[in-house]
Amino acid sequence: MTTPEIASLPGITHHYVDANGTQLHYVEAGTAGSPILLVHGFPETWWAFRKLIPLLAADHRVFAVDLRGFGDSGNEAGPYDSATSAEDLHQLIGHLGLGPVHLAGQDISGQTVFRLAATHPQDVRSFTAIETGLPGFGMEKLADVTHGGVWYIGMLTTPGIPEMLLAGREREFLAQFAGPPMTVTPGAITEADLAEFARTYSRPGGLRGAIGLYRSMLQDGADITALAAERPLDMPVLAVGAGGGDFTSATFTKVAAGVVRSVSLEGVGHYAAQEAPDELATAVLAFLRDVDAA
Repeated sequence: MTTPEIASLPGITHHYVDANGTQLHYVEAGTAGSPILLVHGFPETWWAFRKLIPLLAADHRVFAVDLRGFGDSGNEAGPYDSATSAEDLHQLIGHLGLGPVHLAGQDISGQTVFRLAATHPQDVRSFTAIETGLPGFGMEKLADVTHGGVWYIGMLTTPGIPEMLLAGREREFLAQFAGPPMTVTPGAITEADLAEFARTYSRPGGLRGAIGLYRSMLQDGADITALAAERPLDMPVLAVGAGGGDFTSATFTKVAAGVVRSVSLEGVGHYAAQEAPDELATAVLAFLRDVDAA
């Protein structure tokens, strides 16, 4: 049986770097302008930004990373909490000599990118939160199925259960429960996209990153709350909401030292980068122009 090839796009290059005891895979596009680092959520990899990257790369150098345990990054046995992933990104930025970067994270990467920005503010020129929240500020409620939470968070965080239930069924899970069902834009996530996501989630240990970050989400509340009180974000912040309403803006307004710029993408589901790349790029590029001009 042949191994599926890694997906790619015209104008991007693939790279690997050893960082913090693992190997991180990232892609790069663009040749000029201030650097942007894009950080995916679940059930995603860097490929979630496939439509967004070319739009941003016209004016910026763009980097999109696979977090540890996701995509084509390392997924050996080890820690997969948000603090470890944040340190990974800090070391990646140092290796690339990029800092400070325009940092953008979405979905379950929220606490990872927040930790990075709060603990290493010298790495971050601006902070963009896309459809995400923080533990300690209500994100844990996503696991409460009795009040509209997502059932699979409990499944993923229960030891042994995801491996037992999802092995060999990763594509079906992504297609029926975790991907297209949370979009409102027909065709935003294609069969080819599902195949690329499933390619890496179905490798041995391919769910370790997701399992680790969701477990971290359920445990990080007190830590994130304390960090936000001690080190509120002091760089410009953009909060982009879509399917989650104003949850992103309401969260990051509480953890930023200054005024948070808020944008709401109307008629868009949770996966904004895949559903509305043009609208998202317009909002992000306008924000970055103002930051760079200042």
